Amino acid sequence: MTDLPSSLPSEYHRRLPYGERLSAAPLIGQPFFPFEGDVQVVELAEPVIPEPPRNGEEGGKPCPKCADPDQSVIWRDDQWALKVFEPSGLPLVALLEPHQHYRLDNLPPELTATLGPIIQRVAKAIQSLDSVGRTHFNRWGDGSEHFHVWFLARPLGMMQLRGAQIAAWDDLLPKIPVEEFTANARQVAAALAKDGGEALGA
Repeated sequence: MTDLPSSLPSEYHRRLPYGERLSAAPLIGQPFFPFEGDVQVVELAEPVIPEPPRNGEEGGKPCPKCADPDQSVIWRDDQWALKVFEPSGLPLVALLEPHQHYRLDNLPPELTATLGPIIQRVAKAIQSLDSVGRTHFNRWGDGSEHFHVWFLARPLGMMQLRGAQIAAWDDLLPKIPVEEFTANARQVAAALAKDGGEALGA
């Protein structure tokens, strides 16, 4: 462990073993962890403070949603848009964004009030696919300032893919055929459009 400056922002930061490899033992053998054997954790990097700007923040790259609002959109209404990008290992991975450029902390109350219902609608639409057992969703906000929620379709019966490691499984599994990806996207968009909004071409 290297000598660290006392200027690190908190006691949490000051006690971490930067430059060392943590043990993977707590994860090995867990039911949802997709690796076994000699798994090596990368060295823990020191914090970068101040943090680099995200896409859409001052000093960062332009916001991709604002630069091209309709790119990859398969469904939209007057507040929200649902995107899919390319075939992946899961039946579908989608991204929900508001049209206007907001962060989570400054979503206006009238938009925040629709967030729960639209998450419910998207999850239900994705679960209409016959290959899907459950829809997982989460918010990672480290790439872009524009608020967005990810949806990951957990394949029916594939119990290893439960939980937070589903994103890793998405990278590990063979990509689904383009025709299947397109059909899945169109079915989800059509299911959403039954309750409002507009289905667009996938």
